[in-house]
Amino acid sequence: MTELLVLSALGAAAVCTGVLVFVVDSMARATFCLLASFLATGAALLVMDLHYLGLLTILMMTIEMAIMVVFMIMLMMNPAGLMPMTMVHNTKGSAAVGATVFVVLVVGIWTVDWPERTGSPPADPTRQVGEAIMGPQMLLMIVVGVVLLATMVAGITLATHRGRYDRFGPDLDRGRPDDPVRGGLPR
Repeated sequence: MTELLVLSALGAAAVCTGVLVFVVDSMARATFCLLASFLATGAALLVMDLHYLGLLTILMMTIEMAIMVVFMIMLMMNPAGLMPMTMVHNTKGSAAVGATVFVVLVVGIWTVDWPERTGSPPADPTRQVGEAIMGPQMLLMIVVGVVLLATMVAGITLATHRGRYDRFGPDLDRGRPDDPVRGGLPR
């Protein structure tokens, strides 16, 4: 019963803050409302014992929204996206499309002949979801992750003008380092 109440409160918070994204009058406020909606959704996943998905949602969305706000501060013409502006364009058309999609989904939910559940729920639903999504491609995804990490490290290394040891020459045989600013460490 307590879990149902917590899930209901988190669901209401997610929906309310999601609606606020389109009500507030600045991009920065809309971003923080969207973050609040994602945090409520992630917390709901945690309450449902989907720990990996919940934490992933919370971490990814927090970082993504923080980066979005930083870019807004850097690149928007108005200061930090705080100037009043509308978040909705073509208000009547978008309301009509949204209402139509909502009605279609509700009619589908209530008219589809849903199958009865057989068996019992899995002991670890997160593992089952991972195996269903990844299946035999798990090794491939691990390798892709390592390759992406190596690519990021190589890109940063290649972008660096000077390395740690090139101050001592290409063969590391120079006695004193060739520093761009003289001084170095006292000897």
